[in-house]
Amino acid sequence: MKAFAFGVMLAVLATGALAQPMNTLTPAEKEAGWTLLFDGRTTAGWRGFRTAAPDWHVADGALSPDPKKSRDIMTQATFGDFDLAFEWKIGPKGNSGVMYRVTEDGDETYWSGPEYQVLDNSRGEPPRQRAGALYDLYAPQGAVTKPVGEYNQGRILIEKGHVEHWLNGVKVVEYDLGSDDFKAKVAASKFRAWPMFGKGATGHIALQNHGDAVAYRNIRIRRLD
Repeated sequence: MKAFAFGVMLAVLATGALAQPMNTLTPAEKEAGWTLLFDGRTTAGWRGFRTAAPDWHVADGALSPDPKKSRDIMTQATFGDFDLAFEWKIGPKGNSGVMYRVTEDGDETYWSGPEYQVLDNSRGEPPRQRAGALYDLYAPQGAVTKPVGEYNQGRILIEKGHVEHWLNGVKVVEYDLGSDDFKAKVAASKFRAWPMFGKGATGHIALQNHGDAVAYRNIRIRRLD
């Protein structure tokens, strides 16, 4: 039933079937437990990282930063196990990311929260830093992105420590938080400098401003805990 509910939602977003308006939920999605994190009009439900006021803006039904000055934005609520769906559009050579289980123990969102990479792959980043990756730790397998300027469909699923990244309907990353493999990859990366990385049982969902044009819409979540 879980897979069916997400599959129906993904098909609607991809094809425009039933002409579902952006940033809304159908009665079936509500019944399945989905809630909106972004209403398409305001930044309600969001705040800045380590500050109360979010400094992102809403335009054309999407949430975007000022590339030159915005801080990362994050949900007011915290989440443990969940199914998160969102759409993202990146500018040419752009870079951004979606962090999860973010705490405010460190100076940046990525010090604690693993990152679903959002990227224009023409930047030439190595595999573990391409779109859909668990940034710098797990490379996406079988990932295919839409042309720059078009929206991609992202999904992050966390349940009982098992994590999946999906990109345009394809599961591209799979790993287990706290596993020996995960710990070894963290120890061999820059994240070893931050002992809080990947340790939160719950946390905020954050959107990264990396200094490039990016837009997010249709951000919705279903709690699994």
